[in-house]
Amino acid sequence: QAEDGIRDSVASRGLGDVYKRQVLSDTDELLEATTALILPLLHALDALGQAGRMMHPPELAGVCAAIAQYREPLEAGRQTFTQAQWPEHLEAFTLHANMATTLALRAFDGFAGAMDQPEPPMAAYRAMGLATQAYAAAYPLAAMLPPVNRFYLEPEVRENAELQQKLMESDPEKPNVGVMHADNATDQRGGFSVYVPEYYQGEPLPLVMALHGGSGHGRQFLWSWLRAVRSDPCILIAPTSAERTWSLMNSEADSQRLYDLVAYAQQHWNVDSQRMLLTGMSDGGTFSYVSGLQSNSPFTHLAPCSASFHPMLLEVVDPVRLQGLPIYLMHGVLDWMFPVSVAQEADAAFSGAGAQVTYREIENLSHTYPQEENSAILRWLADGVSSA
Repeated sequence: QAEDGIRDSVASRGLGDVYKRQVLSDTDELLEATTALILPLLHALDALGQAGRMMHPPELAGVCAAIAQYREPLEAGRQTFTQAQWPEHLEAFTLHANMATTLALRAFDGFAGAMDQPEPPMAAYRAMGLATQAYAAAYPLAAMLPPVNRFYLEPEVRENAELQQKLMESDPEKPNVGVMHADNATDQRGGFSVYVPEYYQGEPLPLVMALHGGSGHGRQFLWSWLRAVRSDPCILIAPTSAERTWSLMNSEADSQRLYDLVAYAQQHWNVDSQRMLLTGMSDGGTFSYVSGLQSNSPFTHLAPCSASFHPMLLEVVDPVRLQGLPIYLMHGVLDWMFPVSVAQEADAAFSGAGAQVTYREIENLSHTYPQEENSAILRWLADGVSSA
């Protein structure tokens, strides 16, 4: 099942041939080297992403086996790419291509050896982290090559020529757009990462505040949402908790940080005050309840995923806050950390208290983030009703 799912996802991308762009020399060698690497790299990143999405501990061996076929073409492409004689003016292109490839190969090796480790799921989670780093390292190539540009869009808009043109013509050096990090290196806590579409022109945009899970990091969780908000423009902020996870028992400090980030976004960009979403995965989803339900919360919509829930939470919430509050509640049937019954109870409790709940119970989802839900969430955010 895992192998079929990964193969179908990769096959459905329709990435097409690598196109020549003016920045590249028209020598056959460089075109051949680019073609040899870029398409296998995009296929590899897609396969690794699907492995992360389908990572369920009892099915881990099948997931690891399913993606193994994508390593060899990537290695072959790397050999061709590194043997070419690249001119100095393409240094940035080759740097990001090589970095993304190296990280992706390390991720494949991590998955391949996971079953031999004392704790295979933890080894697979480390490999997923490397895959996310590879995904991030390849992103600057989107401004250089149309197939990479398309890869970082949702499938349903990849044939939108106007959007692709806007992205390809946008200035990656323009201030206050693109991917930005503030005191948010992977060894730092308490910072945040931001993405604003490169084609942003000052129009009002929804705000998406996305919270990572326990032991996670905003710099990495940003990439769970980038493709969606690049396709359907939003301002995306992915903060990192000050401690190992969000302060669920003493929410004031982290909540104030989130509120301050809303104010920061409003100072720097034109935020649609009617569409400010607080979402999160696992502990981040739980904290989106804890913080987002407070009476002074600026968030207009909540979208917890794979979150914990206890009925006592509603006992300390102002009933007025819940009336008509839009909540997009996602949970996997296969979740091994928080059983799906927790989400079913949350759905009943919030609906009974007057919230406007869209409930999504996902059959093949374990305790991972379902990026395929993001487009539906943004449509729901735009029109106030579920489009799932």
